[in-house]
Amino acid sequence: MNRRQRIVKSLWTGVWLVYLSAPVSDLLHGGHGTGVRVLGWIGLAAFVTWYMVLLFRTGRGERNALVLGSLGVLAAQSTLLALTLGREWLVLFVYVSIASGAALPLRLARWTIPAACALLTAVGLAARDGHAYLAGLLVPALLGGFAMTGVRELVRTTVALREARATVAQLAANEERLRLARDLHDLLGHSLSLITLKSELAGRMLPAHPDEAARQIADIEQVSRQALVDVREAVTGYRRPRLSAELAGARVALAAAGVLPELPADPDLADVPEESETALAWALREAVTNVVRHSGARRCTVELLHRRTLDGPLLELTVEDNGSGGPGRGHGNGLTGLTERLAKAGGTLEAGPLKGGFRLVARVPAAGAADVGSPA
Repeated sequence: MNRRQRIVKSLWTGVWLVYLSAPVSDLLHGGHGTGVRVLGWIGLAAFVTWYMVLLFRTGRGERNALVLGSLGVLAAQSTLLALTLGREWLVLFVYVSIASGAALPLRLARWTIPAACALLTAVGLAARDGHAYLAGLLVPALLGGFAMTGVRELVRTTVALREARATVAQLAANEERLRLARDLHDLLGHSLSLITLKSELAGRMLPAHPDEAARQIADIEQVSRQALVDVREAVTGYRRPRLSAELAGARVALAAAGVLPELPADPDLADVPEESETALAWALREAVTNVVRHSGARRCTVELLHRRTLDGPLLELTVEDNGSGGPGRGHGNGLTGLTERLAKAGGTLEAGPLKGGFRLVARVPAAGAADVGSPA
């Protein structure tokens, strides 16, 4: 938990402490003696401290036995304070129930929450005029406790989802590196081995058979040139992704990250310049990467449209999600580089947060485009 999360949790937890106004009012205006009030303040401070520590330690891997012991301490404090100081202190049992739901798994909380409510009932009937408070406290204690079990599971699921998305992104990067390494090995392994053998052979032939050595060196030059061509073609293949392949990869990446993909079918890009298609493929890859890594979205929609404008036909790619809009302000390095790439292809980029998500629109020139607004 980072600093911001701790501050938010402190504020959220502190809001609910306002319901301790009844015990505080009793200490201030309940007519207790000085000694009783001092002990009451000490007891209330100890209860709040124990309660806050229990909530903030939730999810750090403590054993359930330790949590149950802590809840037992809270229940004992609540019972002692309610029986000695009056019915206003029965509200402490609501916090015991909420702490049970927040700190324990559901298989245990479904027993401890009713137990806290039963103890509240018993102490309320034993305290003077305590039965008048039971109707107003039992329902919040029961509902609040079980509501916190849902909040606990939601937090755990959110943390697991973030870790899964980070893992998916890391695995994708590792797979890309492995694929490149395999291809380069297949391309260069044979060529470099042949160059090494011919170099050794030419070295042995050089003193006695210079003509044969010259032929071997000529073969080395030919093999080297062919290897260079193969490497350039391989690198060009990686640097010029195809839009149809990126759509298929985006569908897999979004689904693996738990994002519902809404993507078009394979587009007809027969008349689209290769440079324009490549720029849009990079735009799609960058947008999907941002959705998977940063947005926290549950849905991502991709549209590919042909449009006619006064400047000529355009191919427009729109990627929209319903996430948080991404971290920070302004464009990062990815979007800045993407803007430059599109500009080289004669296109433009528009990207920015929406009310509930983020939208990226990339436009590039397209020769022989279809009618205005028709899906690609």
